[in-house]
Amino acid sequence: MLILNCPYCGVDAEETELHAGGEAHLKRFGPGSSDAEFEAYLFARENPKGVHFERWRHANGCGKWFHAARCTMTLEVFGTYPAQVSEPPQDIRDKITAKRPGWSWRDIK
Repeated sequence: MLILNCPYCGVDAEETELHAGGEAHLKRFGPGSSDAEFEAYLFARENPKGVHFERWRHANGCGKWFHAARCTMTLEVFGTYPAQVSEPPQDIRDKITAKRPGWSWRDIK
């Protein structure tokens, strides 16, 4: 079972207490966007075998959204952090690099 730590209330919650919200750090396009940009936002998603950044909501707790970095193959969790940040914190990126040298995800290095 996947267990994530809510960065807001500090609870280690099982996945049954959480609600998955899909991929984190998506660039959202508004009314002025092109059809191609809006289509990419709606339908183009990463589905990596390995490190992935996801949105989660602590549904049966504080109710807040947060992000989690985890491995989709092993379910290893590298860390969680508030949803209001635009990219993963450096300490989480360092943890991933220490265990997975040479990993990359989009433009985050």
